[in-house]
Amino acid sequence: MSKTNRGNFFEDFEVGQVIRHATPRTVTHGDQALYTALYGSRFAVQSSDALAKALGYAHAPLDDLLTFHIVFGKTVPDVSLNAVANLGYAGGRFLAPVYPGDTISTISEVIGKKENSNGRTGVVYVRSTGYTETGTEVLDYVRWVMVNKRDPESPAPEPIVPDLPAAIDPAALGTAVPLLDTASWENDLVGSTFRFEDYAVGEKIDHVDGMTVEEAEHQLATRLYQNTAKVHFNQHSEAKGRFGKRLIYGGHVISIARALSFNGLASAFHIAGINGGRHVAPLFAGDTVYAWSEVLDKAEIEGREDVGALRLRLVATRNRTCEDFPLADAAGQYLQDVILDFDYWALMPR
Repeated sequence: MSKTNRGNFFEDFEVGQVIRHATPRTVTHGDQALYTALYGSRFAVQSSDALAKALGYAHAPLDDLLTFHIVFGKTVPDVSLNAVANLGYAGGRFLAPVYPGDTISTISEVIGKKENSNGRTGVVYVRSTGYTETGTEVLDYVRWVMVNKRDPESPAPEPIVPDLPAAIDPAALGTAVPLLDTASWENDLVGSTFRFEDYAVGEKIDHVDGMTVEEAEHQLATRLYQNTAKVHFNQHSEAKGRFGKRLIYGGHVISIARALSFNGLASAFHIAGINGGRHVAPLFAGDTVYAWSEVLDKAEIEGREDVGALRLRLVATRNRTCEDFPLADAAGQYLQDVILDFDYWALMPR
């Protein structure tokens, strides 16, 4: 019997199956510093102990997406080692702040699966939850991934597709943020004078800046999250695939776009929920990422006079600037330069 893990194929997943993933990960100040080095994220609450403490945090929390990537990375050897592509996200909630010194582990439940018409692949839906060593839930989200079949001739299972929410109820937001002392929110240190009331539904923001993706930094980032998906690492195998080269991890794109969004949304300091997201097209080393955001909705949070929630659509493009806010053609199809369409709630001081 082989002692090595070749990963699960589509046939290996069963709806209701619960997977406890290796390996628990204690996060450190070094992880946060490396994350900053990779993306240049400038959101002040995650950058400054002094500001975070003045607002009411124990100290500066981890960047929300660093938490997301670590929780996600735990799942890869069991869920997506044999993936063709990670397709989307829904129902994500950031439930508690994560600080350097916390140890994160992940448990997933298979909640759906459906074979594709080609008979060679299928889509698997999983709900993954990240916990600290004390059992505190820090993140809960659903993703669906296209996974290869081991045997294309194996019979198709009965399709089960979960009913996923179109958006997180704003009442469920804000648990990861203490009541803020907004008198300590210093606009000049945060980098913006704009707060919750200054944004309007339908407003579009071109984040102006671009960031070119390098192979080395992508490899470093994906290893930081202990993501072992071969589509990101193994050029020998991927040279035989449909693109002939490695794909950039989709989460890397989300982090780049989020970092770029600081220019225009510097006060949107916390990602509170992930309503949905699609990796529309692949990204490769050497491509340059641009981003823009649209305000889809605004919500007050019951019992919170310190912050409000903006529902934002974050769109990233490759090798195309965003002055004209490109997204779809006249037929409603994504333009070929669009690589990410990400719908999330962000908290902003009032």
